[in-house]
Amino acid sequence: MTGTMVLVRHGQSEWNEKNLFTGWKDPDLTAKGEAEAQEAGRVLAEGGYRFDIAFTSDLTRAQRTCQYILDGVGQSDLETIRDQALNERNYGDLAGLNKDDARAKWGEDQVHIWRRSYDIPPPGDDGESLKDTGARVWPYYMQAILPRVMRGETALVAAHGNSLRSMVMVLDGLSRDEVTGLNLATGVPMVYRLNADTTVAAKEVLGDMSGAH
Repeated sequence: MTGTMVLVRHGQSEWNEKNLFTGWKDPDLTAKGEAEAQEAGRVLAEGGYRFDIAFTSDLTRAQRTCQYILDGVGQSDLETIRDQALNERNYGDLAGLNKDDARAKWGEDQVHIWRRSYDIPPPGDDGESLKDTGARVWPYYMQAILPRVMRGETALVAAHGNSLRSMVMVLDGLSRDEVTGLNLATGVPMVYRLNADTTVAAKEVLGDMSGAH
């Protein structure tokens, strides 16, 4: 094995709480989201984790989650790289809409397809499917994150449900059908230890994914 990578989905955001499609919109964490991020930091500190580098998105909810975790492990001033390549998928015309209202307008099946299909984007010129999201996340992982891990470093990646799903799909070798059913809980660290050939040697989830959405 070489290095270690810890993936964490941001804590609950204000728009998660209101059941709104968020995407590239930039709401902050709720009090619950702050607590989830702090708990992730506590769990990682308890496990003895120390980081060499942190990566996060261009969005506030992921950045604040990242900072809470670093505070929790006693590394508040760690070098942190922010990049929109790790942003949540862009929900296009759905962004800002209540999910129940969207279902009433377009139907349960259509909204489910937009949310969970691999390659069908939501409406709007800037709407992204999971495939589109992976097309920007995975090259960034290969060029920016993986080289650090291959040097034996431990990297923290605090990002979003779909940007992380696109990474987990490849890391875990999931099929298109399998990834559509994958849900990641907010604030639950996923620890990946990599082999020298960049494949996954071991994976551990430090928390409960049963309530993921």
